[in-house]
Amino acid sequence: MPFLVVNFPSWLSPEIIPGLPVRWYGLMYVFAFMTAYFVYRKQVKERNFPMSDDELYSLFVWGIIGLLLGARLFSTLIYETSNIYRQQPWLIFWPFRNGRFTGLQGMSYHGGAFGGLLAVVIYAKVKKFSFREIGDMFATAIPLGFTFGRIGNFINAELYGRATSSPLGMIFPNAAPLPSAESWVAEIAQKAGVEITGAMVNLPRHPSQLYEALFEGIVLWAVLWFFRNKKPFKGFQVGLYFLGYGIIRFIIEYFREPDRDLGYRFEIVKTSLPTAYAHPLLSFSTGQVLCFWMIVFGVTWLIINSRLKDREAIRVYGMEEDEKTHQPSQADREAAAKERNQRRKLRKKLR
Repeated sequence: MPFLVVNFPSWLSPEIIPGLPVRWYGLMYVFAFMTAYFVYRKQVKERNFPMSDDELYSLFVWGIIGLLLGARLFSTLIYETSNIYRQQPWLIFWPFRNGRFTGLQGMSYHGGAFGGLLAVVIYAKVKKFSFREIGDMFATAIPLGFTFGRIGNFINAELYGRATSSPLGMIFPNAAPLPSAESWVAEIAQKAGVEITGAMVNLPRHPSQLYEALFEGIVLWAVLWFFRNKKPFKGFQVGLYFLGYGIIRFIIEYFREPDRDLGYRFEIVKTSLPTAYAHPLLSFSTGQVLCFWMIVFGVTWLIINSRLKDREAIRVYGMEEDEKTHQPSQADREAAAKERNQRRKLRKKLR
């Protein structure tokens, strides 16, 4: 039985106010950074980490700059096939085209992840912080903010998935129409209850942006948040983040249509199937290739950090120092014993 086709919400528009160069996608980045900031700040407070609000703010400025630079560079140099940015590299960060403001359209998440990582490493080196400690808190804070980025992609009606007759399918207004003469197109249209009225038809697509928002954002964040006070060694969260994101995104890529101008970057078994119809198991998109290297990096990072000597996992600052420097009287010792019991309870709770 044909089911009722779900259309992309007609009231959603990329522009917040039509006619003005302010888009929901840009606002989603603001929400993402704010969310990650407050999640990070909560971790700093619960561990009494020696980082002032000014230092925390500076860390995020460094991280955001690194993220944006990496995301933009990867997008223009890896995903762009016209070579315009290689021939005119100054256009990479130039937000105007043909005399009109277009913004910096095109960001690569993988580039943003490695750009942000490099920025945090440099900041930790300059400010004399342990990168593994601030990196763990940073990795735990990122995914929940990332959810907003994918919601921005959904509002833009971009990065949609393959054609599907699944009840989860949605007709995106900007999706490339498909030739109705193709047998697989007619079959999906019939199952989805889409009427064919011409040579081309717009079929329902997997809303892969929402899949990513849920699994790469909320679910991955929940896992990292659970392990934040149960991690076996410093640096664990960083490795878990790269490993977890790489695996989740690799799987979701099978539901997402590869970029038409790129197709599959690596095919163990060649296929002639249209990318909008099927994603063979042994054909890999650009995103999957990059995810593979994220998985390799995450596993390598976990192995190395698990063997380092300075691997204390959970530390609540101010407690050990007080116990070492204080020379108590009998009354002080009794008070200190009571306070240590309270601290032990706090450590137990954090673990």
